[in-house]
Amino acid sequence: MKIVRAFTISHLQKPLTGILVAALLGWFALPARAESDAAKSSPDVAMVAAHAAAKGDGLLEALLTELDRSKAQLKMDQVQAPYYIEYRVSEVDDFGAEATFGALRESQHAHVRVLRVVVRIGDYKQDSFFGRGQGETNILPLDDDPIALRHQIWLTTDDAYKAAGEALAEKQAALKQFSADPNPVDDFAKAPPIIAVEPTVSLMVDEAAWKKTLEDVTSLYKQYPDVQSVTASARFTAVNEYLVNSEGTVTRGGRTTYSVQLGSSAQAADGMRLGRSPAFMVSRPEELPTHDALMSDTKKMLDTVMALRQAPIVEEEYRGPVLFAADAADDVVASLIGQNVVGRKPQLGKPNRTTGAFATSYKTRVLPTFLTVVDDPTLKDFQGKSLVGHYTVDSEGVKAQSVNLVDNGVLANYVLGRQPIRDFSASNGHGRAAPGAFPGPSLGVLLVKSSEAQSPDALKQKVIQMATDQGRPYGYRVETLGPGNLPRLLYRVYAKDGHEELVRGAVFSELDIRALRSDLIAVGNDPLVSNRAGGAPTTIISPSLLFDELEVKRADTSKDKLPDYPPPPLKK
Repeated sequence: MKIVRAFTISHLQKPLTGILVAALLGWFALPARAESDAAKSSPDVAMVAAHAAAKGDGLLEALLTELDRSKAQLKMDQVQAPYYIEYRVSEVDDFGAEATFGALRESQHAHVRVLRVVVRIGDYKQDSFFGRGQGETNILPLDDDPIALRHQIWLTTDDAYKAAGEALAEKQAALKQFSADPNPVDDFAKAPPIIAVEPTVSLMVDEAAWKKTLEDVTSLYKQYPDVQSVTASARFTAVNEYLVNSEGTVTRGGRTTYSVQLGSSAQAADGMRLGRSPAFMVSRPEELPTHDALMSDTKKMLDTVMALRQAPIVEEEYRGPVLFAADAADDVVASLIGQNVVGRKPQLGKPNRTTGAFATSYKTRVLPTFLTVVDDPTLKDFQGKSLVGHYTVDSEGVKAQSVNLVDNGVLANYVLGRQPIRDFSASNGHGRAAPGAFPGPSLGVLLVKSSEAQSPDALKQKVIQMATDQGRPYGYRVETLGPGNLPRLLYRVYAKDGHEELVRGAVFSELDIRALRSDLIAVGNDPLVSNRAGGAPTTIISPSLLFDELEVKRADTSKDKLPDYPPPPLKK
């Protein structure tokens, strides 16, 4: 058997998963795109190729050795032998630090190996992946002592097998309450074995320098006596993920994420709480802002918070044109499109194809016809910026694929892992997981494209013209959004001369999928990369969005009381 060596340096990225550690209690490579003929021919030959690929990596060798033992010996009386076994290890190296008011208040460096074992009993059509049968998690030793590693893998596999036996019985009992399964799709999709052993990654960070930077930027509070909080945090994470399964798949891939977040808050004279929290996330450390750039960004953030304190409140009820800048548009796309194109199998007994607002929208129009939405995790960079949603092989051992989700406004697909849904029997390489969690369908790099893109200036002129035609003194432009798509930076755009006025205390009451389908009339030619943390890292790339009619009204929130006495003096 001939094994081809290839040397591929790839930056597979991972989000800020580091503190998940607390929550969870050799360069031999066959590239991800190359699938050996041996891996295709038979499971036995595939496992021979798997062992050859793992040679020299102590952790991979231990995983495969225990996998062989489990396949041969894992059988209890009156319980079926497994038809599928999977071992996934996430080795996490995480540095996190936070400063406030010029002083460091948190700094920690964690290193952990998280093992997840899945044992499936039954067959691909109906199996035990239900309730407690969805896998067991444990912590592995950090060194490559084979006995220590194999002992922990063995114990976790035994627990997972027993849980799978109980889960299959529970599932079969639950199915008996239905005369017929209203959603008869397989429980698990078959996937060809692949061997993709790529180089591991490590953190590249000067911890002392970053601690000093965080202290310096937060020390700017001394120039802003009305600011109530100033924070700056950094989280740098490297994750090397290992996967072996009984089908013959062996993968190893590394990904890094470098994230910095600023934060500040204050209260207006009427008690309204106001805040800003700009963030930066990349997969290459050289893309992070420099010390001086962060000082400038922090000052801009604090100036904006001070401006918000003086800004007028949105008192009127407004229905008219609203322009979302690309930064805000990314949040709209993430919440209204990204969350609804994920193909999740519904609960037992449910006839739905999937969950979410697009569950019954397959092959129907969900966006204007000039828009197309693609999820392409194979993209590493966009306009010179790294994409943390990039990967080559997903957490279920399936090669990443570009998926055309919305084609000229019509919903054409969902992102899928190895759990089929109606009309979609196979994975499209989007089964992803945080360390220790079981994989599920997830976005990678979601990109909004338009056949009729316009410049941001042209869109602003449209707002002015529409406001003029409707006899309104102004329209609205949204720069950034906060949680729940509440506007953080909202401006009135005056029809008379185009000048902008910052306002506060507003909410959008009709920003929903109906508005996306019917009220979105134009998009910009200014796509912006928004790298996002989470269990699995994602990237959203959207241009600015213009809605011809949205309701803007005062937020229905109570104001907090101001402090009863002044803050400490800013000088010692």
